[in-house]
Amino acid sequence: MKKFNYILIISVFFSLSLAYGQADTIRLKDKRLLTSMLKPGLKQYLVYFQTAKAQKTLRFWYWLRDIKTENRNGEKVFTIAQHWYGSDTNSYRKVYSINKAVDFAPVYHSETVQNKTSAYNWNNDKITGADSVADNSKKDFSLAFTAPNFNWNLDIETFEMLPLASGKTFAINFYDAGLDPPKYILYKVTGSEVIPTLSNEKVDCWKLVTEGDYSGGHFSQTFWISKKDHEFLKEEDAFGGGYRYKLKMMNAATDMLPRFAK
Repeated sequence: MKKFNYILIISVFFSLSLAYGQADTIRLKDKRLLTSMLKPGLKQYLVYFQTAKAQKTLRFWYWLRDIKTENRNGEKVFTIAQHWYGSDTNSYRKVYSINKAVDFAPVYHSETVQNKTSAYNWNNDKITGADSVADNSKKDFSLAFTAPNFNWNLDIETFEMLPLASGKTFAINFYDAGLDPPKYILYKVTGSEVIPTLSNEKVDCWKLVTEGDYSGGHFSQTFWISKKDHEFLKEEDAFGGGYRYKLKMMNAATDMLPRFAK
């Protein structure tokens, strides 16, 4: 990254910090994420969205995030496999990530969308295309980092490990693999709310909010994280003329995939 761009990002970060109040910066070296709170297991979500231009249409996805702990080369890691299922094959996407268990540092990340694979080896100082992955469309990709960062594709897991509390604001150095350089994103705990779950429970949650502007206008994202178990239960995204929701399904929901794996 050019020095000018780096200074610009830092300046914007501190300006936003003043607007939100003192922000807690989440860095890999500080090991402030509560990694013991990330629970292995299969998480299932309903994802749907609607726009003002197509009010009679509702688009759906069945979303799986399977978190496991493993030992690789003598080091404990989290592996997270995602599957997105929609109404046709073009909607399907597969994501696989590996992170160190001690601090959630990214090690590897791959995505397959419409049969096109992007795979990366991720280190504290750079990210490069994984040359060992067949037909990797990003095999020649390389980007040096000015500081270690977190995998933005795993924002939900990252939120579940934050030391959430009333009035807290967090600045997280996120990177979306293969895209623009990493940047600090601010997330503010705006309060708490008791919400009903699909299993008809009432759960007290922290509300974590981020917002900003993009080419289509203003956007906001609100995440509901349970206070007791640090579990992501709900998300509402509002953007130019539309809304998207993610809802955690109850544990009794049937996972259909093993039926076809026999």
